[in-house]
Amino acid sequence: MKQLFLIISLSCLFALSGCNSDKEDTMDTQSKATMDIAMQFMDAIGKGDMEKMTSLMHEDMVWQNAGDSNVPWIGPWKGKKAILEDFMPKFGAGFKTIKWEPNDAFAQDNTAAFFGQMIGELTNSNQQTEEFTYALRVKVKDGKVILWNWFEDSYEVSRAYHAL
Repeated sequence: MKQLFLIISLSCLFALSGCNSDKEDTMDTQSKATMDIAMQFMDAIGKGDMEKMTSLMHEDMVWQNAGDSNVPWIGPWKGKKAILEDFMPKFGAGFKTIKWEPNDAFAQDNTAAFFGQMIGELTNSNQQTEEFTYALRVKVKDGKVILWNWFEDSYEVSRAYHAL
């Protein structure tokens, strides 16, 4: 499972640190805390630090990614246990991140948002996606991630998964 986290490149985290605008200095305390938690969660994923990642997950966390229901990791995945035991092994075995370039990030109150470009490889078909835009919405509750809402070009992921 550690491979899952290593495929989400540490360069992602390095790049995200450059996404924060000068407006960060004017962010309110809650928005800063939300961004910090979201970034710590991504850092833990990038480093393969399961202990840290798990500690930042709310028990009622939802990992949402819509798309082709024939792709094994399409969700929603509800609850920390389901995410760790069902989603992550399926995603880790099925998708390899080839490119991850975050462009923008911001936070307001309990929500953080990230936007960028990526390319993935679907391991069942050995097909790469074309480059596509992603967006990520993260919600924080009680100092933990309660929602990880992933938006991607689900058609492109499905196309590569089915080698169309």
